[in-house]
Amino acid sequence: MRFDPDEVQSALRQAWSLSTASQWTADNPATGQCNVTALLIHELFGGELLKTPLPGGDHFYNRIEGQRYDFTASQFDQPIAYMDVATNRADAEQGATSDQLAELRAAFQERRT
Repeated sequence: MRFDPDEVQSALRQAWSLSTASQWTADNPATGQCNVTALLIHELFGGELLKTPLPGGDHFYNRIEGQRYDFTASQFDQPIAYMDVATNRADAEQGATSDQLAELRAAFQERRT
């Protein structure tokens, strides 16, 4: 699967739902989606998993070929002061269930075809 950030962002926005994160809302679909999204992007496109500690908990995102990609940044009202702390799948999985990841994977792949 070819990595096109704009295409990925568009497919994710359509794929996110209450089934992929319990905090999801129609008004702010990226809410609560950072763990499951970072895991899926890492699974499909490789790169690194990163996080930044925020008052509400750790925020997860990716770095691919040296470039930071935070596909869920739109959930926040303020810009993030990224710290780019290296992390791993086990850490990110603490905020996403295997069912949520499976739901996002299926919905994302359906929108990418």
